[in-house]
Amino acid sequence: MQLIDGKQLAQTIKSEIAVQVQQIMDAGGSRPHLAALLVGEDPASESYVRSKVKSCEQVGFESTLIRKSSEITQSELLEIIDRLNEDDSIDGFIVQLPLPKHINEEKVTLAIDPKKDVDGFHPMNFGRMAQGLPAYLPATPFGILQMLERYNIEVEGKECVVLGRSNIVGSPISILLSRKATPGNATVMLCHSRTVNLAAHTRNADILIVALGRPEFITGDMVKEGAVVIDVGINRVDDESAKRGYRLKGDVKFDEVAPKCSFITPVPGGVGPMTVISLLMNTLKANQKEIYG
Repeated sequence: MQLIDGKQLAQTIKSEIAVQVQQIMDAGGSRPHLAALLVGEDPASESYVRSKVKSCEQVGFESTLIRKSSEITQSELLEIIDRLNEDDSIDGFIVQLPLPKHINEEKVTLAIDPKKDVDGFHPMNFGRMAQGLPAYLPATPFGILQMLERYNIEVEGKECVVLGRSNIVGSPISILLSRKATPGNATVMLCHSRTVNLAAHTRNADILIVALGRPEFITGDMVKEGAVVIDVGINRVDDESAKRGYRLKGDVKFDEVAPKCSFITPVPGGVGPMTVISLLMNTLKANQKEIYG
């Protein structure tokens, strides 16, 4: 069993990005600039955005953090998005989810200029991705692709089972792994809460990607020997013995599943760090006009 160390891989890619940024600056180009719009005070969102800002500093990006109260109206938020769309100094920006309940996330997503949609959530980028055209890929699936590629995990011809069908992880990664690309050309089955006899499907998987949001849902008897397991879940589980009063658990029961795997991601330190890296990679593409010219 080999751990797929997302934290270490993220550091490696950060170093590569920093070199590229320096080359851009030496050639007289503009410094890549990522903005983040944070609404409210959700602890997980706060942590994630802090990580993004810190990562920008480490690779030489400029970053802007816009904080707004959870009381902000939808029209006020859309006005800020319009300004970000028109600001030529900003290459890409993200609106951190989740948003307060009175704000329609779909309208917010649609308001973002696809050319600046470095989260890869806009339907134009999703559609381009689905058709195999250049696009900003959703950050978490993009990070998973990087893990598979850089750990030289064979995907072509393999049976891949994806658990979870969200537009953020499950659906896009199922499309990406089935495309004529590297990594890709897998035979993909997308499973979800309505799938009958789920364990029968997971036991057939050469590659199992779990994005359910249910702590330790996948147990040892649900995975075959030699499988590659990518655990996207990150769940806070109460634990009075822990310093913070909780522990982070994945969707996979690691102690049971890991001994059967050829490769597995830990939680924390697996997919999470790669999500931030993917955002930086998309912002670099935006700066260099790689997708939309």
